[in-house]
Amino acid sequence: MALFGLGKKKDVKETNTCGCEGTCNSEAMEKVAENHEQKESVKVLGSGCAKCNELEANVKKALEQLGMDTAIEHVTDFGVIAAYGVMTTPALVVDGKVVSYGKVLKVDEAIKLFQKIRL
Repeated sequence: MALFGLGKKKDVKETNTCGCEGTCNSEAMEKVAENHEQKESVKVLGSGCAKCNELEANVKKALEQLGMDTAIEHVTDFGVIAAYGVMTTPALVVDGKVVSYGKVLKVDEAIKLFQKIRL
């Protein structure tokens, strides 16, 4: 039976409630829970690379064009990013919900997104 792996114990990785296998900790999960309670917030999730910075700049331009005075927070803590369930950055979180990940939104795409979410 051991020929096909039957009878051998497999190592089972312990996962958190978000399924991240320990990359996010309880502190990161608490930060995310607090952030979900906040209204009128915009966050860019990413390491601070060129694409993340470009997304932040495009989102800032979109907010300015819409006349929305909302501060943008750039989150670089990978534990917090993982707690949002994001595995591909850059990502955009609006009012506690992940609305885009894995790509840089153009200004007009961000405008349409904000109009759909907030207006």
